Amino acid sequence: MRTGRKPQIVVITGASAGIGRATVREFARRGSCIGLIARDRERLEQAAAEVLDLGGQAIACVADVADATQVEAAAAAVEAAFGPFDVWVNDAMATIYSPFSEISAEDYKRATEVTYLGAVYGTMAALKRMKKHDHGVIVQVGSALAYRAIPLQAPYCGAKFAIRGFTDALRSELLHERSNVRLTMVQMPALNTPQFDWGKNHMPMRPQPVPPIFQPETAAKAIFWAAHHKRREVYVEWPSLKAIWANKFIPGLLDRYLARTGYSGQQDNEAADPSRPDNLWKPVSGDFAAHGRFDNRAKPGGVQLWATLHRGPIIIGLLCATLAFACFPTLSKCSTRKRLRQDNGKFSGE
Repeated sequence: MRTGRKPQIVVITGASAGIGRATVREFARRGSCIGLIARDRERLEQAAAEVLDLGGQAIACVADVADATQVEAAAAAVEAAFGPFDVWVNDAMATIYSPFSEISAEDYKRATEVTYLGAVYGTMAALKRMKKHDHGVIVQVGSALAYRAIPLQAPYCGAKFAIRGFTDALRSELLHERSNVRLTMVQMPALNTPQFDWGKNHMPMRPQPVPPIFQPETAAKAIFWAAHHKRREVYVEWPSLKAIWANKFIPGLLDRYLARTGYSGQQDNEAADPSRPDNLWKPVSGDFAAHGRFDNRAKPGGVQLWATLHRGPIIIGLLCATLAFACFPTLSKCSTRKRLRQDNGKFSGE
């Protein structure tokens, strides 16, 4: 990353709400110059005003990330305003809460284009510019569902799996080229964001995140950290770590467990409103920001995230403690022998 006091140049897709909005605030507090990309102009302008209030600078770029031409135009506008990019965060997403058999081909394609191809197009626009300067970090906002898929979200899970595969392939290419441009992916737990209020829903009840639920600031903190530390992936909070590792060892058992619990776990106790607008094809108007409707159930980051972000010092501390413990018997024996020699000297002198 750049050193000195020059503000970082950051681009964030999906910047108007949810994880993107929380991440905008996280970078703005450090005085960053931020390119905000999303479809809703009003919310983008609100986000830009927040950036200014927090001490940063912002340019709002209305764009649909499913359109590569619009993403490229937004990237060009940010570069013209602020200069070469330091960080690009691919966060924009769309999902459908529905059994696969009830999703139309058009809707499935649309969700995939926003979530998966949006990340591909964002990476293309960022990499095109970062490679010129051999500098920059691209952060893919992932999910535990990039490793362990769940029922009723096939388009989203498929897209997150695809982002992970695409990112791994591209990372190897950059290593082959000895490029200093870096890729990282942050795998998220269930978060309290507006996606559960505006995602397209075919379930009988209103959708909810699978508990435990965390606040979006937890995600933003992890994204900011990943942009400034050389970590291939960051697993955010214990549920993500548990799901990812459990799927490595007992995927069949998880299939059956989710068949029993995955439907009820994603629906709350209130009936869905079939007339409620969704944001799959166009933005939903309203006063949406970083948080969804689960503030009373969501928790801030826990011990696991702290341990993940401080893994290096923790490992060093444990190694030092282990070394000290291993050396203690030897030091104790040496001290005992010294005292015995001293005592023997006193007795012989008497």
